Amino acid sequence: MSNNGLITVASKYSVSETLDRLTAALTQAGLRVFARIDHAGGAEEAGLALRPTELLIFGNPRGGTPLMQDKQTAGIDLPVKALAWEDEKGSVWLTYNEAAWLATRHGLGESSKNAVEAMEAGLARLAASIE
Repeated sequence: MSNNGLITVASKYSVSETLDRLTAALTQAGLRVFARIDHAGGAEEAGLALRPTELLIFGNPRGGTPLMQDKQTAGIDLPVKALAWEDEKGSVWLTYNEAAWLATRHGLGESSKNAVEAMEAGLARLAASIE
């Protein structure tokens, strides 16, 4: 587990294409995309500059509900989020919360262990769709 609970993987695509590819993989896996937020677009509307940065919010009640049944506070971190962003050198990255970190943060127990493990494996597979 990382010290800050974030997993970041490189993408060889633009921010927009990274999330397009992730959206396609999510849909194919039967997950629901709830929202896509263009932070750079919002910054531009406010007259501010921000490198390309987009957030995707997604999930499935079958995956998240066991975590909330264990500890309802897990709902603050659900649905799952993934952030695609471009750094100052023009490299694109995808960052998401580590499932084990969420389990530790909320004190999840044995009753949600399988759901946490499935979430971790599923997120890793989905992140591979942008490599």
